Amino acid sequence: MYVFGIYLVFVGAGFLFMPNLVLPMFKMPKTEEPWIRVMAVLVLVIAALYLVAAYYNIPVIFWATVFTRFFVLLSFLGLVLAKKARPTLILFGIIDAIGAVWTLITLV
Repeated sequence: MYVFGIYLVFVGAGFLFMPNLVLPMFKMPKTEEPWIRVMAVLVLVIAALYLVAAYYNIPVIFWATVFTRFFVLLSFLGLVLAKKARPTLILFGIIDAIGAVWTLITLV
Protein backbone atom coordinates (compact mmCIF):
# COMPACT_ATOMS: atom_id res chain seq x y z
CA MET A 1 0.00 0.00 0.00
CA TYR A 2 2.82 2.36 0.83
CA VAL A 3 4.58 1.71 -2.49
CA PHE A 4 1.35 2.17 -4.42
CA GLY A 5 0.65 5.39 -2.51
CA ILE A 6 4.05 6.76 -3.52
CA TYR A 7 3.37 5.74 -7.14
CA LEU A 8 0.10 7.69 -7.01
CA VAL A 9 1.89 10.74 -5.60
CA PHE A 10 4.20 10.75 -8.61
CA VAL A 11 1.37 10.17 -11.10
CA GLY A 12 -0.82 12.83 -9.49
CA ALA A 13 1.98 15.38 -9.23
CA GLY A 14 3.01 14.78 -12.83
CA PHE A 15 -0.49 15.35 -14.16
CA LEU A 16 -1.06 18.33 -11.85
CA PHE A 17 2.14 20.27 -12.48
CA MET A 18 3.24 19.18 -15.96
CA PRO A 19 0.40 17.38 -17.74
CA ASN A 20 1.57 18.31 -21.22
CA LEU A 21 4.91 16.69 -20.53
CA VAL A 22 3.36 13.51 -19.12
CA LEU A 23 0.43 13.01 -21.51
CA PRO A 24 2.53 12.52 -24.68
CA MET A 25 4.59 9.86 -22.88
CA PHE A 26 1.40 7.76 -22.90
CA LYS A 27 0.46 8.75 -26.46
CA MET A 28 -2.30 10.99 -25.17
CA PRO A 29 -2.95 14.44 -26.63
CA LYS A 30 -1.81 17.56 -24.82
CA THR A 31 -4.58 19.59 -23.24
CA GLU A 32 -5.31 22.92 -21.62
CA GLU A 33 -8.61 21.64 -20.28
CA PRO A 34 -8.92 21.65 -16.47
CA TRP A 35 -10.06 17.99 -16.33
CA ILE A 36 -6.52 16.65 -16.23
CA ARG A 37 -5.63 18.70 -13.17
CA VAL A 38 -8.94 17.86 -11.49
CA MET A 39 -8.13 14.18 -12.02
CA ALA A 40 -4.62 14.79 -10.66
CA VAL A 41 -6.02 16.28 -7.45
CA LEU A 42 -8.24 13.21 -7.01
CA VAL A 43 -5.25 10.91 -7.57
CA LEU A 44 -3.29 12.84 -4.92
CA VAL A 45 -6.21 12.53 -2.48
CA ILE A 46 -6.32 8.77 -3.08
CA ALA A 47 -2.54 8.63 -2.61
CA ALA A 48 -2.90 10.31 0.77
CA LEU A 49 -5.56 7.78 1.81
CA TYR A 50 -3.34 4.88 0.74
CA LEU A 51 -0.37 6.28 2.65
CA VAL A 52 -2.43 6.83 5.81
CA ALA A 53 -3.91 3.31 5.54
CA ALA A 54 -0.40 1.87 5.15
CA TYR A 55 1.00 3.90 8.03
CA TYR A 56 -1.80 2.88 10.42
CA ASN A 57 -2.11 -0.67 8.99
CA ILE A 58 -5.84 -0.56 8.23
CA PRO A 59 -6.68 -3.93 6.62
CA VAL A 60 -10.28 -3.04 5.73
CA ILE A 61 -8.95 -0.27 3.48
CA PHE A 62 -6.43 -2.70 1.96
CA TRP A 63 -9.28 -5.06 1.06
CA ALA A 64 -11.34 -2.22 -0.40
CA THR A 65 -8.45 -1.23 -2.66
CA VAL A 66 -8.18 -4.74 -4.06
CA PHE A 67 -11.71 -4.48 -5.46
CA THR A 68 -11.48 -0.86 -6.53
CA ARG A 69 -8.19 -1.34 -8.36
CA PHE A 70 -9.63 -4.23 -10.37
CA PHE A 71 -12.60 -1.95 -11.10
CA VAL A 72 -10.17 0.63 -12.47
CA LEU A 73 -8.79 -1.88 -14.97
CA LEU A 74 -12.27 -2.99 -16.04
CA SER A 75 -13.42 0.62 -16.39
CA PHE A 76 -10.41 1.61 -18.46
CA LEU A 77 -10.91 -1.44 -20.68
CA GLY A 78 -14.54 -0.44 -21.15
CA LEU A 79 -13.60 3.13 -22.05
CA VAL A 80 -11.10 1.91 -24.63
CA LEU A 81 -13.51 -0.63 -26.12
CA ALA A 82 -16.18 2.10 -26.35
CA LYS A 83 -13.61 4.27 -28.12
CA LYS A 84 -13.86 6.92 -25.40
CA ALA A 85 -10.17 6.63 -24.49
CA ARG A 86 -6.88 5.71 -26.09
CA PRO A 87 -5.55 2.16 -25.57
CA THR A 88 -2.57 3.44 -23.56
CA LEU A 89 -5.00 4.17 -20.72
CA ILE A 90 -5.06 0.42 -20.14
CA LEU A 91 -1.44 0.65 -18.91
CA PHE A 92 -2.65 2.54 -15.84
CA GLY A 93 -5.33 -0.09 -15.29
CA ILE A 94 -2.78 -2.89 -15.54
CA ILE A 95 -0.58 -1.17 -12.95
CA ASP A 96 -3.63 -0.89 -10.69
CA ALA A 97 -4.46 -4.57 -11.18
CA ILE A 98 -0.88 -5.63 -10.42
CA GLY A 99 -1.05 -3.59 -7.23
CA ALA A 100 -4.37 -5.25 -6.38
CA VAL A 101 -2.87 -8.73 -6.86
CA TRP A 102 0.15 -7.80 -4.73
CA THR A 103 -2.15 -6.50 -1.98
CA LEU A 104 -4.37 -9.57 -2.19
CA ILE A 105 -1.40 -11.94 -1.93
CA THR A 106 -0.16 -10.00 1.08
CA LEU A 107 -3.56 -10.15 2.76
CA VAL A 108 -4.17 -13.88 2.41
